[in-house]
Amino acid sequence: MLYTLAGGGTLCGVASLVLLIVSTATDFWMHYRYSGSSANQGLWRFCINRKCHAHTITVAFWDATRAFMLLSILSCFTGVVLGLSTFANGTSRRVRSAGIALTVSAFLALLAVAIYTGVTVNFFGKKYLDWRFSWSYILAWVAIILAFAAGKFSLTIECALAVGTTVPAGPGFVQQERE
Repeated sequence: MLYTLAGGGTLCGVASLVLLIVSTATDFWMHYRYSGSSANQGLWRFCINRKCHAHTITVAFWDATRAFMLLSILSCFTGVVLGLSTFANGTSRRVRSAGIALTVSAFLALLAVAIYTGVTVNFFGKKYLDWRFSWSYILAWVAIILAFAAGKFSLTIECALAVGTTVPAGPGFVQQERE
């Protein structure tokens, strides 16, 4: 049971990390029509007719969204590394730290997406009539769900280890004595 949770948590964490990186790096958070042309924008630049340019105006919401997404990636990476290290030495402290890091990652990404959503709906939604969120934005939401799941799996393992559930010795978890 605990091996399944550990594997599921690690798999969700790795998938979340990949999706967070792809979502943050790509330019398809929003798709819209600009002067009759197809356009899209990401956190770093916008593209019109496949010609991309850096954002020309500095708006705090882009900086906030970028910062929270980058912090989320760092936290998710930390959680994945700690989660993978539990397979070598399954201490309760590492499992708990991995779960906390993955949950914090999900909250940071959720905050970033909430900021982006609020500004897009209230500002860009009024500026451009034909607009929609695009696949990079959707990947960020999927990454948030996976990071929450990975954190929950890791924290469930930690709770099981804390109450003294017998864990078979093997690659992943070392039999621990209760103190």
